[in-house]
Amino acid sequence: MSAFEVVRRAHVAADPARVHDLINDFHRWRAWSPWEDVDPALERDYTGSDSGVGAHYAWSGNRKAGRGSMEIIESNPARVGIDLRFEKPFKADNKIGFELVPADGGTDVTWRMTGEQKGLSGLFGKLFNMDKLVGGDFEKGLARLKSAAES
Repeated sequence: MSAFEVVRRAHVAADPARVHDLINDFHRWRAWSPWEDVDPALERDYTGSDSGVGAHYAWSGNRKAGRGSMEIIESNPARVGIDLRFEKPFKADNKIGFELVPADGGTDVTWRMTGEQKGLSGLFGKLFNMDKLVGGDFEKGLARLKSAAES
């Protein structure tokens, strides 16, 4: 078993409330999520609240997209916390946090994912560094978030 943390940061020239709205509503992730291009036929299911605490999003797609779900478990102007569960290709439970800090006419955004690699994913984690596996996706997502928020 090994713990991991992946963190990326970006400055977005938009009001924190605008950035928060893009993160706090899973329906709006289609405008910026780095994984939207992985499977054009991705199946999506939105349940619970429309946005904020209790909003739930599940997906199922091709082998690369896999299957899993997210639920917003914390939402305030400075932070959105998410429970992330993967079912395929590996089972995993991770925590996602987006921290939003007003700065220099915009918002400093920190995207953080933490978790434990156990079982088969633990073995996978010894061979492949999580930061290298998903760090680039976080960078792509933050660039898209920046573009969506600033337009």
